[in-house]
Amino acid sequence: MHAMRISTILRRWFTLVFTLGTIMFLGACAKKVAPPPPAPPPSLAAPTASLSANPNTIDQGQSTTLTWQTSNATDVSIDGIGVVDTTGSRQVTPSDSTTYHLIAKGSGGTQDATARVTVNAAPAPPPATTSNATEEQLFAQNVKDIYFDYDKYDVRSDQQASLQGDAQFLQQHANIHITIEGHSDERGSTEYNLALGTNRADAVKNALIQAGIAGDRIKTITMGKEKPFCTESNETCWQQNRRGHFVYEK
Repeated sequence: MHAMRISTILRRWFTLVFTLGTIMFLGACAKKVAPPPPAPPPSLAAPTASLSANPNTIDQGQSTTLTWQTSNATDVSIDGIGVVDTTGSRQVTPSDSTTYHLIAKGSGGTQDATARVTVNAAPAPPPATTSNATEEQLFAQNVKDIYFDYDKYDVRSDQQASLQGDAQFLQQHANIHITIEGHSDERGSTEYNLALGTNRADAVKNALIQAGIAGDRIKTITMGKEKPFCTESNETCWQQNRRGHFVYEK
């Protein structure tokens, strides 16, 4: 009996030691799971920038309108102008052909854009007699269309030089009769733009009369948006279509 009790105690002791050893062995063999790597910081959006000039070809003394758009930018500047809003427009009158350079800076980097404005040199005064060019050819070479702002029909200040040149040519060629076509861009209804075209043609005619051109030499007609000079749907084309167009009458 005594021996059986000792055997039972030993068996329980060995079982306990075996169990503890197994637990310790398994705990030592278990691999530690590494924590996941930290997520990378979100990338910052790079700025975007666009710059255009309308019109991009002008005569000396005329103005053009710079229009720009940026995104993801906090600091925007244009060479020769300085710091500007992130989106906007500005009228400029360069004396020579100029490339305007816009720089947009933001947390995501830097972006730039350019717009080239070509300035035509002042034309030399026409000779007293021109044997080779016809009167109609001279008209096409010297008479400039008059451009208008969106939804406006008053003659802009930057168009006064062209208007004065047109009047001077017509004074020098008293036998020429003209038709002034009033045009608009595609925005708005047909009826509204026909009325706007009428007002633009009349505004050019009245300005020529004030400059000394007889009113009976000038006819007016409205085209509205029906005969665009440029068919793309953007501001550059729309500006070309907002005009009083001169037509030589034989």
